[in-house]
Amino acid sequence: MKWITRERPKIDRLACPWLIRRFIDAHAEIIYVPETEVLTQAALRNATPFDIPGVEFTHYDDQCTFDYFIKKYELKDPALQVLAPIVRGADTDDHALALQSSGLWAISAGLAYNTPDDDELLEKGMVIYDALYSWAAHLRQEKHTQSPTEHLLLQIYKTYLSNKTEKKPRVPAWTTNLKNMIQDHIDTNLNLNLKIASEELDVNPAYLSREFSRYFDNLSFGEYIRKQRIEKAIQLLEFSEDTLAEIAYLTGFSDQSHFNRVFKAHTGQTPSEYRKFVRKSKGNTKR
Repeated sequence: MKWITRERPKIDRLACPWLIRRFIDAHAEIIYVPETEVLTQAALRNATPFDIPGVEFTHYDDQCTFDYFIKKYELKDPALQVLAPIVRGADTDDHALALQSSGLWAISAGLAYNTPDDDELLEKGMVIYDALYSWAAHLRQEKHTQSPTEHLLLQIYKTYLSNKTEKKPRVPAWTTNLKNMIQDHIDTNLNLNLKIASEELDVNPAYLSREFSRYFDNLSFGEYIRKQRIEKAIQLLEFSEDTLAEIAYLTGFSDQSHFNRVFKAHTGQTPSEYRKFVRKSKGNTKR
């Protein structure tokens, strides 16, 4: 069998070839080419493409390509069930899925950085995944510390940590960058969507979509963007002399009718009613 995918592999494109050769076809040929050439070369070489959009062997919802191979070939090995969330977490930047995900990502990124040849990189990756499989199959209960003294020191350290004030979960760095990006796009009246944001942040779009609401007021990406537009519109209604049509344009709505509809859904008033209410309130204050 021949399998083909994008060049410069790091997680899925090393884990899947390992899975293929160890559990599906020991003599499988793995081909790496530029992303724009994958489908063309797949047809020319009679190879099956994987880990690119629009093909069978790819991501589905929050599952990565490694998950799909396991499901497709009905691989029941218990150790693979342990490996799957580790690979998924590393591939989607969701390191909360497994303790080992961040380590796998760090090793894979460093391996790719040190190894410019993709075929050589795959051979090194096979060693990594062989080792990870052995750990999952035989060594998960093993601890690095073995002596009673080491265990005692670790227990003391854990007790010390448990007595410290619990800290809030660390907020991912991409959230700050994304907030700034959204504000920039709102201020300049540019359209921003999840695909553009994920590319600029270099974050997997499925992960970004799933995690977005955790850090943005429990709102979806679209809901949060609309909220920001409405807040900008409120400022313009209160402090500018722009017409409603101009404000609709400046806040990124397709037309004034769309602006009126969304604004009323958020505030209970049309933009015109809101502006009249604010000006009347200010007039009463002056008196």
